Amino acid sequence: MGDFLNRAWHFLFSWVNREFFIFLFFLAVAGIFWLLTTLNENFEQEVKIPVKFVHVPKNVVLTSGEDDTLRFTVRDKGISLITYFYKKEQQPIEIDFSRYANSNGQGSVPTADLLRLASLRLPASAKAISVKPEKELFYFNNGEKKMVPVRYQGKVEPDMLYFISSITYSSDSITIYASEDKLDSITTAYTEPIVNKGFRDSLTITARLQQIEGVKMVPNQVTIHFQTDMLTEGTIEGIPVVGINMPEGKVLRTFPAKLAVSFVTGMKNYQTLQPSDFLIVADYNELTADTTARCNVYLRQQPDGIQRVKMATEQVDYLIEEHNGEKL
Repeated sequence: MGDFLNRAWHFLFSWVNREFFIFLFFLAVAGIFWLLTTLNENFEQEVKIPVKFVHVPKNVVLTSGEDDTLRFTVRDKGISLITYFYKKEQQPIEIDFSRYANSNGQGSVPTADLLRLASLRLPASAKAISVKPEKELFYFNNGEKKMVPVRYQGKVEPDMLYFISSITYSSDSITIYASEDKLDSITTAYTEPIVNKGFRDSLTITARLQQIEGVKMVPNQVTIHFQTDMLTEGTIEGIPVVGINMPEGKVLRTFPAKLAVSFVTGMKNYQTLQPSDFLIVADYNELTADTTARCNVYLRQQPDGIQRVKMATEQVDYLIEEHNGEKL
């Protein structure tokens, strides 16, 4: 072991290796000098600066713009830009609401003012040369609001042998703040598009609501729970055929008097279904215009959560009787 250490020592500090270490030392010094020289030059870099509105009256609700972040192109020395990017928190630009708001529920801050305000948050040597968007638009109202239901949009499809038996929302409705015309036009708040396919177990997704310009949503996101169930084919028998639009004193007799309905549904849902959950009808108004001995029957009511519903037949024989039993 000692012989190995001696050989390694002589190898590392032989004349050839001393020359190599000297070369690496000067290479490192040159690299540091080059880096310092480069960082001392001016660069242009896009930085994000948040926006905060101040002097907002108590009765005013900002319906957009209060959480905006603007993208500025900044020119400064490289070392300053690096220091700026590594700040934990960026100081927001403060926009005076009373200065830029107008009487029609909106306002805008011109580019020149945005650049001036940004300069107050940048290092002294930095200069903001452009901003995106070029104007800061914001909207507000005096508290006008309404409740609207929430619905998801997108493609949420379970595995082939499963289906979605129920959908629940953490908030089935939300409050929106906007101008009167927008409040009148919005009837539903939709999520941003959701795509999830091929799942079997129940699925829970937290989704942001799709933003509308000039509209504030509270809350701005919801948690959606998709309950799944395994598909099964089922049949419910003994569903009576009911005559509708029958004149007083007349009774409809059909043969058969009761029908079966087949469908596809979830195993859990199938176990709760009863004949009374369905309604099969025959319309007297159709019978008076038809001279045949058979009448059409229609499924007018069915429970939620079933698919591919089919009656055993769509026509039945019938008789119309008076209350005294006389056949017509």
